[in-house]
Amino acid sequence: QVQLVESGGGSVQTGGSLRLSCTASGRTNSRYSMGWFRQAPGEEREFVATLSWSGGNVYYADTVKGRFTISRDNAKSTVYLRMNNLKPEDTAVYFCAASNRSWGNLREEEYDYWGQGTQVTVSS
Repeated sequence: QVQLVESGGGSVQTGGSLRLSCTASGRTNSRYSMGWFRQAPGEEREFVATLSWSGGNVYYADTVKGRFTISRDNAKSTVYLRMNNLKPEDTAVYFCAASNRSWGNLREEEYDYWGQGTQVTVSS
């Protein structure tokens, strides 16, 4: 089992930045690909970004491409999501997830472990 805990959420104004962190504990010796998803009020959870175990392969949703950066520090068992130029439509609860599959997982069902989420609110 792997436990994931997100942090770094908060409230910012349009154009601001935040860095989310997701720290894993438990069975962290396996090579998980990681992803970030988000869920806005009244909406379904959607894919944001994913990266491979090595961090060499990344993929972003079109809505965040060029503004968000996913990265990881395996020595710290931590994945990051740097979010720049935030917009009100980025307001959501952000979840990190770990997958036993190789990278490139865009669907929720491809992930095996989930964090509880952290709230990001962007005001205009």
